[in-house]
Amino acid sequence: MPPVSPTVARWELGIRLRRRRAQLGIDVQTITARLGFSRNYWSAIENDRKLLSEEKLRTLLELYEFDEDEQQELLALRESAKERGWWSRYSALFSEELLRVYGLEHGAESIRTYESLLVPGLLQTSDYARALISSDLANIRQVEVDQRVEVRMRRQQRLSGDDPLQLTAVISEAALLQQIGGTEVLSRQLEYLADMIEKYPETIELRVIPFTATAGGVLGASTFHVIEFASAELPSLAWQETVTSQGVIESETQVRDLAMTHAQALTQGLDRQESLELIRRYARG
Repeated sequence: MPPVSPTVARWELGIRLRRRRAQLGIDVQTITARLGFSRNYWSAIENDRKLLSEEKLRTLLELYEFDEDEQQELLALRESAKERGWWSRYSALFSEELLRVYGLEHGAESIRTYESLLVPGLLQTSDYARALISSDLANIRQVEVDQRVEVRMRRQQRLSGDDPLQLTAVISEAALLQQIGGTEVLSRQLEYLADMIEKYPETIELRVIPFTATAGGVLGASTFHVIEFASAELPSLAWQETVTSQGVIESETQVRDLAMTHAQALTQGLDRQESLELIRRYARG
């Protein structure tokens, strides 16, 4: 199983409580009267922005008629949700939504990602990441650049360990040529990328869409990630970035469309060995 993530635990708790209320047809007024909450506070609980006390949760679990096993599961989720993930230490650097993505990523089972001009963040070297961050945020202090690079490297720990993240990445051939950080930085980045593909053949899949590809919806797409979880209680989510906006996507239809776009992109890309050989060739210059 993936590591426990407080973000994922809180999210699952909210989903299961919201789903159960809908199944039983209990209106919000009944709950707020029973627990002594306002409607706004209850909405924050169901949408994983607030966490019930153990006493209030036990009262709610009885009202919702959960059996003993489910009650213990939900109480355990609450205990996990109380913890602080490593990403919470960086709240001064990142938006609440981006920190949530890091928490979701930490507890995910698999991620499917697409990048057009860049190597995906989970596969970047520190020098490559530093060059990107320094150019994107030219006016920030060096210590903040260091912290942001540190976060990017910390996220990559999910690619190794006892239950590593399953990562399926699609990139354009252009990402292998874009001179992020200069020739030497890019060359080392490509060598590292090829090494990771060879080191983790069971969990890291990377396909390169060659310049010879003639069509495909993904070619005009922005950066996106489809995030999936081991728990059958949790739906897939997506994260999408453009120049002017970024955000979590929870719409089932939109997530499905992105997943289908990614699946189509895989068919347009070179196979695993061809992608690896192309990366090695560009790394050698």
